[in-house]
Amino acid sequence: MTSPPPEETGPDPARPADAARAMTLALLAVRDRRDREAFGQLFDHFGPRLKAMLMRGGLRDGSAEDVVQDVMLAVWHKAAQFDPHRAEASAWIYRIARNRQIDLARRRPPPLPDVVEEPEGSEPDAAQILGLAQEAARLRAALGKLSPEQNRVLQQAYMEDLAHSRISELTGLPLGTIKSRIRLGLERLRQELRDLKP
Repeated sequence: MTSPPPEETGPDPARPADAARAMTLALLAVRDRRDREAFGQLFDHFGPRLKAMLMRGGLRDGSAEDVVQDVMLAVWHKAAQFDPHRAEASAWIYRIARNRQIDLARRRPPPLPDVVEEPEGSEPDAAQILGLAQEAARLRAALGKLSPEQNRVLQQAYMEDLAHSRISELTGLPLGTIKSRIRLGLERLRQELRDLKP
């Protein structure tokens, strides 16, 4: 007597491949049938993950929640653009979130410089003012000779005080590329400004 075949079981959400497939099917249900229950599954699955990603990227709790709401609203409205042959649901949704994060970073005003109190009687004289103006002009000219890519990452790293990993997240470029552009840009600046006194 032979034993009966094992029962077929559905996808196991604990297994990453099954979870990814389930999220892709849910997004297809939203795309094809405007299925609110499937959208709820997507929101329950991706909401906490997106919030954690955004908070790691520097957003505060309330701001991260607002962006998650915005991203999931975009998922609902743009579901017709989803093509499962080009990307899984997770990749498609995280790309929307990353783009929103980049948009927010671009709209954020640059940080204000720290105010340094100078001791009384330390007013620079005319020669110092002229010297600083000349050095600033030389620095601007040297920065202008860099490639736009090198110039931008140097500004992000040194004027906006962003970590290399954060610049990588914002630009979508590999960390090695960011470090290489900064290193090459600094070398070029050193060559251009080598005759300036320290």
